[in-house]
Amino acid sequence: MALSGWFVLLVALGILPVVVLGDPGWLLAWLLFAAVVGAVDLILAGSPRQLVLERELPQRVRLGETVPSTLFLANTGRRRVHGIVRDGWQPSAGASPSRARVSVPSGERRSIITSLTPFRRGERLAAQVTVRSFGPLGLLARQASIQVPGAIRVLPPFNSRKHLPSRLARLRELDGRTSVMIRGQGTEFDSLREYVRGDDVRSIDWRATARRSDLVVRTWRPERDRRVVIIVDSARTSAARIANEPRIDTAFESSLLLAALATRAGDRIDLLIYDRRVRGRVQGATGADLLSRMVDVMAPVDPELIEMDWSAVPSLVRSVTSHRALVVLMTSIDAPGASRGLLGMLPQLTRKHTVVVSSVTDPTILEASLQRGNRDEVYRAAAAERAMLDTTRVSAAIRQLGAEVVTGAPADLPPALADRYIALKAAGRL
Repeated sequence: MALSGWFVLLVALGILPVVVLGDPGWLLAWLLFAAVVGAVDLILAGSPRQLVLERELPQRVRLGETVPSTLFLANTGRRRVHGIVRDGWQPSAGASPSRARVSVPSGERRSIITSLTPFRRGERLAAQVTVRSFGPLGLLARQASIQVPGAIRVLPPFNSRKHLPSRLARLRELDGRTSVMIRGQGTEFDSLREYVRGDDVRSIDWRATARRSDLVVRTWRPERDRRVVIIVDSARTSAARIANEPRIDTAFESSLLLAALATRAGDRIDLLIYDRRVRGRVQGATGADLLSRMVDVMAPVDPELIEMDWSAVPSLVRSVTSHRALVVLMTSIDAPGASRGLLGMLPQLTRKHTVVVSSVTDPTILEASLQRGNRDEVYRAAAAERAMLDTTRVSAAIRQLGAEVVTGAPADLPPALADRYIALKAAGRL
């Protein structure tokens, strides 16, 4: 049972005779009258338990998009159900409006549409629907919470896909599918042509030269069907928010753009999300199915507040492929102490694979290092300079161990990683 404001007002009116006449007996009589009227109103209210509720909503939505959720209410009782319905979505589902007024006559059906604009990834749930049915006078209401389970999977937004057309154009230039010619060594034989001054003498094909009596050189192009293994660190450092976005979300954006680019180039993509156990895995997918499976795997993954087990990463890569591959590690390199495990493991990977370490940087640190107007800003600038120096030291150590480093702000890291992939492709290192 629930009270309305009208019932409270009705009871409060009983104070007036007491104030005017000074007789407390009037108050008791008025309270009895209000109770009788309220009881009759409650009896005449439709039962919310007689409602049959059904839910209709899409299964998936990208983060930040808005989708409708429709709730159907069928009244199987004998009285009209008139009142308020609250659909109990999680706050992070961004349900609006949270409450709706309904009037469902006996034997009829009504629908309520709620707009969902989720602001967190993962499974967003609706556990129950609360119905408050008022009587004809609107004084008292019957209330019931009915279990109507619903769930919607919120996928990564993939905002970095806007960078894909320009990077694909560069790939087409690299593969010779446009009129733009790019010089560079590859590893896969393409064709034979006459020698011109400046060509590498190591590319001379002596057999073809003997047949034609002219110097002939081999031309190369970057190999296709190479392996790209992406490992996303889902340990505690990935939970930090930079530019109002968790590190792990930036890693997902970078992974999606790199995967979309590499699969168009004919390479095979494998994704592993790992901390001390494999939280998500995508293997053997190509084309449009690759991105669909990747966002499905990424959606429910949240960072774990544990340390990353870097010692197991080489065996993870071996479980994916025994051939040379591009291994991309999405992690944090802000602190030398926290990066000790990464640095100790890297030589095992760089002996066989091309390794790229990708890390998001905080743009507010650079801003803080430039502001020195007062004492507080000077101390803040000193701390920012120290943080930037730590990142530089770790980056230098990674390069000394034979790996590449790509850093950038959340909005800049995905295209920067894509550019590094194209550069490695052009240099024939894949």
